[in-house]
Amino acid sequence: MATETAVDVVMPQMGVSVSEGTITKWLKREGEQVEADEPLLEISTDKIDTEIPSPASGTVTQILVQEGETVEVGTKLAQIGGAAGASAPAPEPAAAPEPAPAAAPEPAPAAEAQPAAEPEAGVPVQQPTGNGKFVSPVVARIAAEHGIDPNEVPGTGRGGRVTKQDILAFVESGASTTAAAPAPAAPQAAPTPARAPQAPAAQPQAGEEVEPVTAMRRGIAEHMRRSLDTAAHVTSAIEVDMSKVVAAREVLKKEYQSSYGVNPTYLAFIARATVDTLKDFPYINGELRGDSIVTRKFVNLGIAVELAEGKGLIVPVIRNAETMNLLGIAKAIADLATRSREKKLVPDDVAGGTFTITNPGGYGTFHGTPVINQPQSAILGTYALVKRPWVITDESGSDAIAIKPIMNITLTYDHRLVDGAYAGRFLRDLRARLESWEGDGG
Repeated sequence: MATETAVDVVMPQMGVSVSEGTITKWLKREGEQVEADEPLLEISTDKIDTEIPSPASGTVTQILVQEGETVEVGTKLAQIGGAAGASAPAPEPAAAPEPAPAAAPEPAPAAEAQPAAEPEAGVPVQQPTGNGKFVSPVVARIAAEHGIDPNEVPGTGRGGRVTKQDILAFVESGASTTAAAPAPAAPQAAPTPARAPQAPAAQPQAGEEVEPVTAMRRGIAEHMRRSLDTAAHVTSAIEVDMSKVVAAREVLKKEYQSSYGVNPTYLAFIARATVDTLKDFPYINGELRGDSIVTRKFVNLGIAVELAEGKGLIVPVIRNAETMNLLGIAKAIADLATRSREKKLVPDDVAGGTFTITNPGGYGTFHGTPVINQPQSAILGTYALVKRPWVITDESGSDAIAIKPIMNITLTYDHRLVDGAYAGRFLRDLRARLESWEGDGG
């Protein structure tokens, strides 16, 4: 039954660290009917792309935020039911960013959390330099990582506040800073005017197409760059004879598909063997956390999934994978891949991973050096299964050449925590499990 009163559609809170979202597509237009829980729009954050269901049944009477616009959590996006404009737009105080609270349309704390372009809105701000410029904790952390004084960064947020995009653009520009200088006034003198103008974007040439960077692509770029800046990346590789896995898969494939509707991919076998091997190598499933090494008795296994048309990469997590058998892992991989591509994931689905597997081998690649998914300490890469001539030892002890299905598997690890010999033993034991696969667990 359609609602008779106006119901606001607002930008939802998609996770503790997500404070804004971009409208990528409206699935309904003004004047169209929508049912409760029917997909109403698609949004993109730096974590996920997802569909947002309608909070009520009725007519879409107003759309207030257009496709491509980025707004903060809690912003009114649309209205269902009622007359157009019947309910006041949600938290978008119009003007004065920092005047006296009494003059603001909302209490002072809410007004303080509303810088228009600040991705970290809603998080308590801090003052890192003592020079009077307030920044969010995320901006302060990025500035500290790169030795930047936020006072040197031209701010585009409300009231001149430095946003996350401002600090990242400043870092990308290669500008240096004197944040550590004892005299705080010096950095504010000459550098700001000289560094404020960014190089103008080149105009598109004939044959070129231009599209905006999505929130997800921005998040991937930042995450990957920070990982390379943080971890000492080293990659080791090993060749695995997958004969027994191929044979086991042929036996199980018909049963799994007919009884459970799931395909036991090679990735499922490798994931199952990897989880077992991680039990003996806790540093590979651990992380450096400040001055401490954190290890775990559980494995939250991330599986990298490419979105349609190369529009992004997402790493949903199989929680407590150590409790699952081969069938359970195969089901979990299929479910996460489907929900990733159908934009049905929520932020919790991509949080809390302790180790990641990426599988570019399905496209024929035979080797790679993946980037570690911070704050994890390692990532496993699986590559194309290729029939190759292989030296074996026959029953008489003589060497012979046979055709075998061989797969390259890589481990990229943070050398700050994981040494080469430790990584080598992990790969050796993983290979042994796969090459001697028996039953459900290898």
